[in-house]
Amino acid sequence: MTTSHVDTWNRCLQLIQKELAPQSYDTWFRPIKPVKLDRKVLTIEVPSQFFYEWLEDHYVSLLQKAIHLNLGPEGRLEYAIVLDKNKSNGNGTTVKIPTASHNPKSSAKALRSQLETQRPVPNPFVIPGIRKLEVESNLNPAFSFESFVEGDCNRLARAASYAVANKPGVTAYNPLFLYGGVGLGKSHLLQAIGNKIKEMHPKRAVLYVSSERFINQFVEAVRKGTVNDFMNFYQLIDVLLVDDIQFLSGKEKTQENFFHVFNHLRQSGKQIVLASDRSPNEMEGVEERLLSRFKWGLSASLQVPDFETRKQILKSKMYQNAIELPEEVVEFIAHNITSNIRELEGALISLLAQSSLNGQDVDIQLAKSMLQNFVDSVSREITIESIQKIVGEHFSVEVELMKAKTRKRQIVQARQIAMFFAKELTRHSLKSIGLHFGGRDHSTVIHALQTVNDLIATDKYFKQSVTEIRKRITMELS
Repeated sequence: MTTSHVDTWNRCLQLIQKELAPQSYDTWFRPIKPVKLDRKVLTIEVPSQFFYEWLEDHYVSLLQKAIHLNLGPEGRLEYAIVLDKNKSNGNGTTVKIPTASHNPKSSAKALRSQLETQRPVPNPFVIPGIRKLEVESNLNPAFSFESFVEGDCNRLARAASYAVANKPGVTAYNPLFLYGGVGLGKSHLLQAIGNKIKEMHPKRAVLYVSSERFINQFVEAVRKGTVNDFMNFYQLIDVLLVDDIQFLSGKEKTQENFFHVFNHLRQSGKQIVLASDRSPNEMEGVEERLLSRFKWGLSASLQVPDFETRKQILKSKMYQNAIELPEEVVEFIAHNITSNIRELEGALISLLAQSSLNGQDVDIQLAKSMLQNFVDSVSREITIESIQKIVGEHFSVEVELMKAKTRKRQIVQARQIAMFFAKELTRHSLKSIGLHFGGRDHSTVIHALQTVNDLIATDKYFKQSVTEIRKRITMELS
């Protein structure tokens, strides 16, 4: 008597149902349809690539057990994956994936190969049907490593980005997570990575996208019922560069889909680079499982540039635009515009525009008169360096002594208060704060914060001193 594919699958389901919670069984096994049984190979139809990958990631052992019990140790399972549905007749295009080894990674590669050769993949960028994935990368060619000014504030981020660009998906920096305040060069590095990879590997699918655009595309895909196409598109990208990833906060459904895109790309050896205005440890409203993956590779911060770096940025912009300015003008701008790189560039453009409109040479007097309003209108970002300077002046302690290993009471107290305000008034992580105070670790910063809080609660003179320093910081730097 010949056993049908339906009977075989039903017996498998009887075993599977005993092993799972009802909700899991209804979600992941009821939608499956048995297709055929050819000797010892059972083919089942699943509704999407995502569905197939979930089974392989979470239930492969259970499936293997059920198949072997019903078909013997030689039994095998194959998937028929529905790529799109014709709603009028229920038929769909399928891709059959053999899974004798039950290796999700090798199966995913097989799926990718067949998708590329058998069927155009609709995608959220409204690019005509594609057999080879040809994507408009959304890259600005002006953003390169050559035009990025390196300094102490961004050296690690730049070096890691360059390493990733030369060996995408090969280094341990996957994902590479770049974080820092507004206008410090995160987007520049993201696009520099993409431009370098496209230069070296023109056929690779490189995509730079903001998280806001990703969210909007997902919402539109849900509205149109094309989420599978949306997922298929992103899972075929070779290098994914996502800017402002912090805006995924609170978007649970989008986070879930990004989680699966992330997993697929990384398991397939593809490169992921993310940028945010804060570190993974400081992100709120993002699922823990996603945050843990953000930390798998390397997190590198970009800080506010110091005076010398700001000068070099201005000179780089002058060189790119064939402009010459007196050194004292460059120093004046660099000294007064301290918040971020965009403000520096804005000040330089404003000065040149004023010079051109009035037919005046750019000198220090024009710079002072023209930039006065500009400088006053800029909300200057509070930096650790500025906090150290003000706290040091309050205690008559040099900033370098705060970074030294001395344990003199007055210096230790100044250091601890400066750490306290660095945590309260900036976006720096504990690790970053420690690095600004002579390379101390995060536990030292935690101890400093606790000490200052305890003294504020118990010593009214200490509390008064802290209040005076806070007032001076906020008055001078805001």
